[in-house]
Amino acid sequence: MNISKSEITKETSLKPSRRSLPCLAQSYAYSKSLSQSTSLFQSTESESQAPTSITLISSDKAEQVNTEENQNDSVLKCSFADLSDFCLALGKDKGYTDESEHATYDRSRLIHDFVTKDKSEFKTKLSKNDMNYIASSGPLFKDGKKRIDYILVYRKTNIQYDKRNTFEKNLRAEGLMLEKEPAIASPDIMFIKIHIPWDTLCKYAERLNIRMPFRKKCYYTDGRSKSMGRMQTYFRRIKNWMAHNPMVLDKSAFPDLEDSDCYTGPFSRARIHHFIINNKDTFFSNATRSRIVYHMLERTKYENGISKVGIRKLINNGSYIAAFPPHEGAYKSSQPIKTHGPQNNRHLLYERWARWGMWYKHQPLDLIRLYFGEKIGLYFAWLGWYTGMLIPAAIVGLCVFFYGLFTMNKSQVSQEICKATEVFMCPLCDKNCSLQRLNDSCIYAKVTYLFDNGGTVFFAIFMAIWATVFLEFWKRRRSILTYTWDLIEWEEEEETLRPQFEAKYYKMEIVNPITGKPEPHQPSSDKVTRLLVSVSGIFFMISLVITAVFGVVVYRLVVMEQFASFKWNFIKQYWQFATSAAAVCINFIIIMLLNLAYEKIAYLLTNLEYPRTESEWENSFALKMFLFQFVNLNSSIFYIAFFLGRFVGHPGKYNKLFDRWRLEECHPSGCLIDLCLQMGVIMFLKQIWNNFMELGYPLIQNWWSRHKIKRGIHDASIPQWENDWNLQPMNLHGLMDEYLEMVLQFGFTTIFVAAFPLAPLLALLNNIIEIRLDAYKFVTQWRRPLPARATDIGIWLGILEGIGILAVITNAFVIAITSDYIPRFVYEYKYGPCANHVEQSENCLKGYVNNSLSFFDLSELGMGKSGYCRYRDYRGPPWSSKPYEFTLQYWHILAARLAFIIVFEHLVFGIKSFIAYLIPDVPKGLHERIRREKYLVQEMMYEAELEHLQQQRRKSGQPVHHEWP
Repeated sequence: MNISKSEITKETSLKPSRRSLPCLAQSYAYSKSLSQSTSLFQSTESESQAPTSITLISSDKAEQVNTEENQNDSVLKCSFADLSDFCLALGKDKGYTDESEHATYDRSRLIHDFVTKDKSEFKTKLSKNDMNYIASSGPLFKDGKKRIDYILVYRKTNIQYDKRNTFEKNLRAEGLMLEKEPAIASPDIMFIKIHIPWDTLCKYAERLNIRMPFRKKCYYTDGRSKSMGRMQTYFRRIKNWMAHNPMVLDKSAFPDLEDSDCYTGPFSRARIHHFIINNKDTFFSNATRSRIVYHMLERTKYENGISKVGIRKLINNGSYIAAFPPHEGAYKSSQPIKTHGPQNNRHLLYERWARWGMWYKHQPLDLIRLYFGEKIGLYFAWLGWYTGMLIPAAIVGLCVFFYGLFTMNKSQVSQEICKATEVFMCPLCDKNCSLQRLNDSCIYAKVTYLFDNGGTVFFAIFMAIWATVFLEFWKRRRSILTYTWDLIEWEEEEETLRPQFEAKYYKMEIVNPITGKPEPHQPSSDKVTRLLVSVSGIFFMISLVITAVFGVVVYRLVVMEQFASFKWNFIKQYWQFATSAAAVCINFIIIMLLNLAYEKIAYLLTNLEYPRTESEWENSFALKMFLFQFVNLNSSIFYIAFFLGRFVGHPGKYNKLFDRWRLEECHPSGCLIDLCLQMGVIMFLKQIWNNFMELGYPLIQNWWSRHKIKRGIHDASIPQWENDWNLQPMNLHGLMDEYLEMVLQFGFTTIFVAAFPLAPLLALLNNIIEIRLDAYKFVTQWRRPLPARATDIGIWLGILEGIGILAVITNAFVIAITSDYIPRFVYEYKYGPCANHVEQSENCLKGYVNNSLSFFDLSELGMGKSGYCRYRDYRGPPWSSKPYEFTLQYWHILAARLAFIIVFEHLVFGIKSFIAYLIPDVPKGLHERIRREKYLVQEMMYEAELEHLQQQRRKSGQPVHHEWP
């Protein structure tokens, strides 16, 4: 039943109930737009949304057409959707032709219009607002009215014509409108433009339970908030200051982001009068339209058979070569955005987000979500949150570094090493190494003190707590975003099975408990067998990594004697540094080469498991890639941190590899400098390589594509969908590569941060660049991805929590074993001048260097020299009763190291657990607001439905009741 605007506004409004009065009073201003929605849905489509295949006409003209065509009178009583289906069928009967690759293409419409004799009555001029809408809605059909919601691409020379033809006819039968157009630059390429009309949108929005706005939100206060006046005043001052913060985005630059701040509910055509429909063209966003079209593409058959469904299968078998939603237009404009405004959302994203000049600005997350969908919006929200949380970590790490820098010359250990001119260290290699003065390592001692000082333990504890705070507050941030983006009650629909799974197990079926339909089933024995094979493959690859690290270790053992006798004096003098630097570079090359092999092997192992759905495949593949790359990146670091110099023996009885190569010792100043060098070089080079592969490689590919197009054509104008086709598709794994890169960086930032406090600073600088690189890539270099929905970051949150736990353990071992913190601590309170609390005025570490070096008789080396040399260890001197045996101080230090590890881990884990308990995942205020809004939504649905029923009673002359009839 059609209800005109005037008829509704003449009626006296219904008196609302006391339960919903506060909100209805604020939302009463929306009554006119709510009343208009009824006629909007039940009327014919406007001129701006006229279908390609038909021209919608009024009910009177429909009756005339049906009379002329001798159709059944029952068609007159059909709904709007039924009339559309009828006219589509009528258009086919009256000369429908398919513009396929086997037909002569005259660049006309794919679906011919069924039009009335007088076309002039439908040609109206567009208003200024309509022109603004067209400019911002994206590419259009040839009639200049219907927007393009999706693009399919195929080659004319492809022989899968029957599948495509059946698929396209089924799409039209579902209510979609199609239009074909060949490519300008490549005559073999054909584009199919897809438009979804209003009635089809409404039908599938109802099926998918898409939530749409229907009332303006209202906010209430209670007695508790009145007692918080001072706190509110304080926050108001902060908010006023934030308005002048240069990092905050200018809200006036984002007119499309002025949200109506409405309650939402599942869309229903029967209750369309509940929803705020000011404009049918903008009621459903472009992202929602594309998502609905993709849902239809995934569930449309192309052949007879249960599994012959979906666009992905057609792409896999070569029927189509691509399917993507188009960008809304060009991302650049010859006219400045400040004076002429943005041409489209893509242009606005480029100017206010992707440009390098916006590096210091906050991200427009609402616009990112509107254009790319919630899944990509959550990625950039997480990346921005991670980058922001790195600021305090970088500041504290920088303070620890500067503390070591300013107190370097005051360090008792460094002073003793630099003044030890008469102390000779034993040779570090057998053939070409000579005795070395201890003061020759003065520079190494000072550099080591930069990273191994009094602030190291504090910084390790701080970073462990920081990781917990980061993750817990991210959960709160995520809950706020899911509420703001209306994802609280969104549940991911039942996923379709992967084609490979269906093809493998189509003979074995069970009933799905969710859908109640039979589907292929993988037997448990087969699943366990494949998982065992996959796990065996994972262990094989990890063993391959360990083999590569072992090869680098052998290289270090072979090369160090060569560098010790090198002709260049610099390398000969600093042969240990040259050995470590060359080994790091070789190790980095091996890491990058193995990464290429890992990706292919992870593919094979994941496909071998035959995951049931795409999400299971993505999680399994992501976990394998993380394990491979994590072990690949960190195996050499673990070797240097916990094995280098630990099992070398002592002079006169060194342990040798294969009885040939003497194991490598740490520098007289310790092994921490090698660990810092390894981490710094790998982290720096890997970030440079990743940034090049993310942006440089797509830039080169897109430049070559544009070059080929310009060489083939000269003066032709390339349409938007063809420009999108020439862009690079989004990574095959979606956001997995982006998350993997950041998660590995998070591991670098937390796991060995006690040895490299500058890691958070390097990560912060990289992420500032990373955000703009990813933004530029998504906006300018990639095709527009499908705007997918998600409520969290998936499996990566669990991986991050696992890294946080591992970081506590590794930092405890680094401080206890790799650094000299525990030996200094034991000496200071047990063996130093302050042990008996007598000489308090002296430095408690006085004499530590001499105490930490053992004696060895040079005459036992057979070098023809007499006297004693020193080496790093706690062994008895040659003149003792048990020469070269471990002293009691060695066992004291070992016990102190084990005790420190236990105390440190329990303390930090206790603090982490306590902080996680104190910080709820959902803020209390938000939790109460969600419950309040659920209550209000039910009340307003009740009031709106009652008002609608009473309006119908008034129109029919029936008595009006103020409660349910």
